[in-house]
Amino acid sequence: MPTRPHALVVMSRPSFEAHFDADRIARLADLAALGEPLWTDELDSDLVRKRLAEVEVLVTSWGAPRLTPERLAAAPALRAVLHCAGSVRGLVDDEVYRRGISVSSGADANATPVAEYTLAAIIFAGKKAPFLAADEQRAYGGWGSVKGYGDLSNYGRTVGIVGFSRIGRKVVDLLRVLGGTTCLVADPHADPEEVARAGATLVDLEELLPRVDVLSLHAPELRETRHLIGAEQLRLLPDHATVINTARGSLIDSDALAAECLSGRLFAILDVTDPEPLPAQSPLRGLGRVMVTPHVAGSLGTEIGRLTDHALDELVRWTTRQPLSAEITAKSWAQGLSA
Repeated sequence: MPTRPHALVVMSRPSFEAHFDADRIARLADLAALGEPLWTDELDSDLVRKRLAEVEVLVTSWGAPRLTPERLAAAPALRAVLHCAGSVRGLVDDEVYRRGISVSSGADANATPVAEYTLAAIIFAGKKAPFLAADEQRAYGGWGSVKGYGDLSNYGRTVGIVGFSRIGRKVVDLLRVLGGTTCLVADPHADPEEVARAGATLVDLEELLPRVDVLSLHAPELRETRHLIGAEQLRLLPDHATVINTARGSLIDSDALAAECLSGRLFAILDVTDPEPLPAQSPLRGLGRVMVTPHVAGSLGTEIGRLTDHALDELVRWTTRQPLSAEITAKSWAQGLSA
């Protein structure tokens, strides 16, 4: 049995209460040496700094303070950061990697509910269900009253996936449940053979856009991906296409999207927006052809336990010197793949 490493849980109080019930605290205690405090939402007080001096593993999540060089200097024994949430971009930087600290993310586990939400959004987009529900004249008029919404079908449709990310890959896999779906992927970093094995075809974004009934975004938030889908790209989409964004709001030019939806040409399902939340004066608010949800696609409620279990499984791997299943390397962090 390997020696239990000293571990500290670092996250906001609401995050801690969501992640750790009694059973998961007990499992953590079996895997690691826990001191006082077991949990903290800061790393600067004298009490926590004393604890930090011996800590080898940080178990982190939403609300964890950034691991600045000063804070890392106070943790000379730190060897692993196991993040039981998605992106670690707001948590770690180059200094973590310079110190040889391993970093793991729960992004794979968090991808599951986002992919499930996206599949539901794609299916609803096929039938234009959210938009018909918002149209009182047609919601109660029977299917024969529906005009101007395009083909209300989920059979033989073409779905475009922008970003062959963890979530993008899961969405491609889930789309197998829809009969006759053609799946196109646009991602300059993706391997065509890997995309083909997943059941999709890799094409350039400009080739993808005119061919799709649904466009779903799964790219990381980087300087070069800001407004990846702007007025020019939106104009290439066919009439009645639906844009789905569960990734980052900045991927879309919100004003350009609002203009296309106001014109009656496009539809949109947005779980993320830019800015977020949308200001009261945003032209996207109140549009019958736009469905906005408050960033709920990611893990919430009982789904959060899946992220905790993933981090604890990673702790088992780390203590037994096995490779981490979801390691964020310095290279992948630099490429934005931790997002």
